[in-house]
Amino acid sequence: MEYMTLGCSELNVSKVGLGAMRMGNRNASENLETVNFALDQGINFFDSADVYGKGQSSINLGQALKASGISRNQVIIQSKGGIVRTPSGNRVDFSTRQIINSVEEELRRLQVEYLDVFLLHRPDALVEPFEVAEAFNILVEQGKVRYFGVSNQNSGQIDLLKTAISQPLVTNQLQFGLMHSGIVDEGMRVNMTGDMAASHDGGILNYSRIHKMTIQTWSPLQIGYFGGVFIDNPEYVTLNKKLEEIADRHNTNKSAVAIAWTLRHPSQMQVISGSMSNTHIQEMSEGSEIKLSRQEWYDLYQSAGNQVL
Repeated sequence: MEYMTLGCSELNVSKVGLGAMRMGNRNASENLETVNFALDQGINFFDSADVYGKGQSSINLGQALKASGISRNQVIIQSKGGIVRTPSGNRVDFSTRQIINSVEEELRRLQVEYLDVFLLHRPDALVEPFEVAEAFNILVEQGKVRYFGVSNQNSGQIDLLKTAISQPLVTNQLQFGLMHSGIVDEGMRVNMTGDMAASHDGGILNYSRIHKMTIQTWSPLQIGYFGGVFIDNPEYVTLNKKLEEIADRHNTNKSAVAIAWTLRHPSQMQVISGSMSNTHIQEMSEGSEIKLSRQEWYDLYQSAGNQVL
């Protein structure tokens, strides 16, 4: 496993982290096995959210980490909040009270005294930056959160938050992979015509590099937005042939190469794996150690259906 510094923080994190979203409907022994296997692979970063499994995912992650015997200071725990689900409908809520409640509930579920990182999960159309700032200040003063970040937000939304908050935002969690490469695509198509030349995310990739924010990539093997995985998918023959060719060259597997493609970008991304399969966790972990050449990166990008010049 390779490690990196998370954004402008002082956290030394594994380049592949384990996401807890699917832990909510598994039993204790299964979750303990997964956590122990991840730790054995060198993974020290665990990501959850208050809405995963209606809170059960965080409960199960906390129990598994405790049962593993790993000390608190040997792991980095991140969670997210802001999405509120109610019988009458869903909302996003970045109010001071909601942010604080979200963190406090996650601490209880995870059985820890602090979160290393807390992210605002999805954009709140009604966000008041001063309310976010008040919540962040209280949480830092109380020792409940060390660092903050966002998830699924563009550069303008981040800049708006920065008008009020005093803490740096160390990460932005975004979907990114070979078949969901929009944040790279918009840079490749500058000054061209057509829909693909449009900037949908406010230049968030370059923004993150300039402001030292790590992009955490979720669902890196997915086709678009939860369209299934592209590995061994018969509809993506060209991409899989190229993945296999490069995997053979590096004596590894296709999933590892796909992860290595993401990590090859100089923005220093971190991959969040939501798989509960030991095989998949191992394959993704191997990806952190593979160094693709510039040509291999572009070959894969083009095999995924993208044009270069």
